[in-house]
Amino acid sequence: MPTEDIKWIAFFSQTGAEIADIAEKIGRWPDRIITNERPEHLRTIDPRIEKQFYWTFRNYPTEENYLEVLEFFPDALVTLHGWLRIIPGYVTKGVNLFNGHPGLITKYPELKGKDPQLRAFEGNYPEIGSVIHEVIEGVDEGKVIASKGISNDNFTLDETYDKLKGISLELWVNFLNNYFESKNSN
Repeated sequence: MPTEDIKWIAFFSQTGAEIADIAEKIGRWPDRIITNERPEHLRTIDPRIEKQFYWTFRNYPTEENYLEVLEFFPDALVTLHGWLRIIPGYVTKGVNLFNGHPGLITKYPELKGKDPQLRAFEGNYPEIGSVIHEVIEGVDEGKVIASKGISNDNFTLDETYDKLKGISLELWVNFLNNYFESKNSN
C-alpha cells in the first residue's frame, strides 16, 4: 500500500509551524489539517499551513466536530501539535491518536498539562525533553511511545523553547517515518 493511502489528520491550535516542519522533513503533508477558531491577536498561522487546505472548528469543538472528521477518515492516523483542547475520551476510543508534549513527563509527571516548557524552565529541572504519547481520556495520560531528554545546561527561556522544539520535531519525524513504513510493509 502506498504511503499516501494511509490517511493522516493533524490538529493544531497555535501556528501550525510544527506540522509544516514535519511535513517538509518527511516529504508528505497531512491529508487534513484542522485548527480551531482563535482571536487573531493570539496567533498567526504559519504561511506554509495557509497554503494547504485546512478545516477550522469552532474555538471549543463539539463531539460532532470531531466525529465528522474521524468518520470521513475512519482509519486515519491522528496527531496533535499544540492542540489546546481536550478531546473527549469517548471520541478517542478506537482512534490512532497521538499527542506531542514538550515536557519530559516520563521523568517529571508534574509537567503534564499546559505550558510544560515554561514550568520546566521556572522549576530549573535538571533535564528537559519531549514525548509522544497515545491520547486517551485524561490530560497527557496515555502510554508514552517515544521520548527524549537532554541535560538542562542553564538554558534561557528562549533556548528552552528552541531545544524542546527541536526534540519534538526529531521525535515526530522518527515516529511518522516508522509509522508509515510499518503500515506500508503490511
